[in-house]
Amino acid sequence: MGCCTGRCTLIFLCTLQLLAALERQVFDFLGYQWAPILANFLHIIIVILGLFGTIQYRPRYIVVYAIWTAIWVTWNIFIICFYLEVGGLSKDSELLTFNISRHQSWWSENGPGCVRKEASMSGIKGLDSHSYISVIGCALEYRYIEVMHSSFQILIALVGFVYACYVVSVFTEEEDSFDFIGGFDPFPLYHVNEKPTNLLFKQTYLLISPTGFSGMEGMNK
Repeated sequence: MGCCTGRCTLIFLCTLQLLAALERQVFDFLGYQWAPILANFLHIIIVILGLFGTIQYRPRYIVVYAIWTAIWVTWNIFIICFYLEVGGLSKDSELLTFNISRHQSWWSENGPGCVRKEASMSGIKGLDSHSYISVIGCALEYRYIEVMHSSFQILIALVGFVYACYVVSVFTEEEDSFDFIGGFDPFPLYHVNEKPTNLLFKQTYLLISPTGFSGMEGMNK
């Protein structure tokens, strides 16, 4: 296939997905978002598998990638609903941290223009002598940043799913056409070589047999 075909486009999409997933994984680690961290880890593995299958002409790997893109779209739709508080979900809940901690998205305190204010807590002794009070001045609320991340992931995944199905169909057609002309059938090669081998064997047998010698003597006379 040429460089402008669906295969090259799918390689580009997988590479873009891999870079976007790695970027998202970094910020999810900074925000201690354990559920997205696990989802991103699986996503990275499957994208690498799909990239390998596309480069090495392995349709089965691409099929696994295509199935995962459907799951990945569903997961990102859930993330959008979570941060937009659709269907009774709350962005302030500890669902994404498995109720282990009260951490929120890293963008909630480090978004564009955000200023974090801290104040001392009186009557509490220990190493943590400051307590987080509020974040002000954010140019864009953190939930919308997370929604944009998920929307971008959905867009790439949908395009990747379409191209994955196309590449699998092309690979399957090429394998079927190659098999039709005998590319994977060892019997035509066997039958082609069978007749010369049998003919050579018969000629050798005639030469070494008594009848063959007598025939040759008669011809010499």
